[in-house]
Amino acid sequence: MTTDLKTETPLLQLVGVSKHFGELRAVDDVSLNINAGSVTCLVGPSGSGKSTLLRTVNMMEAIDGGAIFFEGRMIGHEVRKGHRVPVSKRVARKQTLNFGMVFQHFNLFPHYTALENVTIAPMIVKGVKKEAAKEIGRRVLQQVGLGNRMDHYPSELSGGQQQRVAIARALAMEPKVLLFDEPTSALDPELVSEVLTVMRGLADLGSTMMIVTHEMRFAEDVADEVIMMDAGRIIERGAPKTVLHSPSTPRAKKFFASVGTLAPQERLDAQ
Repeated sequence: MTTDLKTETPLLQLVGVSKHFGELRAVDDVSLNINAGSVTCLVGPSGSGKSTLLRTVNMMEAIDGGAIFFEGRMIGHEVRKGHRVPVSKRVARKQTLNFGMVFQHFNLFPHYTALENVTIAPMIVKGVKKEAAKEIGRRVLQQVGLGNRMDHYPSELSGGQQQRVAIARALAMEPKVLLFDEPTSALDPELVSEVLTVMRGLADLGSTMMIVTHEMRFAEDVADEVIMMDAGRIIERGAPKTVLHSPSTPRAKKFFASVGTLAPQERLDAQ
């Protein structure tokens, strides 16, 4: 991919973002630019703050410090009489429509078909008429390869198919940024590839994506930038091949040695 991360105006910008849970600094002074049409993969050990960072972007977690800007405007907060305060619930709901979230677990309604699971949010949240919502639903389910499963219930679908329904559900809302929180971690190994194939297709179409993943080969294939987090901070960032195969910090070398992206001798050196 050819996205120039240094010169483009960011679609999404995180500036000094922090999130604390008591004494735990889950996200600690993180700054990050996301350009339109780019794919950013967040990697790192469990508990490093990747998922929490993702949840601050769509305001599922309120930040304790810093600021987040979308299309140049601060989201989640606004300035009133010289003080920064949270936006109203109405404004927050409108701002979150810019983001589509795909979770580890599918969270589908078991008594709804695949098509009904995909169409309910556009109708309720955006006020889309039923027939128009169905047309959107059919289109996005075709896009994720489930055109022949629209009338199936979740119990009739494999885990990979359910996750593809969840991706279609996010696409149906027409978000400007797609957020993926380890979307393959709950799947059996043989089902992982079908979900990653859909995500590769979205990347090829120019979707803007932030992806928390442990699939290193996938990150190398699709990402414009790979970011490694540890203890709430970014400790490595850059082109996938550089970060995954030639990290600069001892902590990153140890992590990538453990997941097998380093050459054999480098793995030994990192131990």
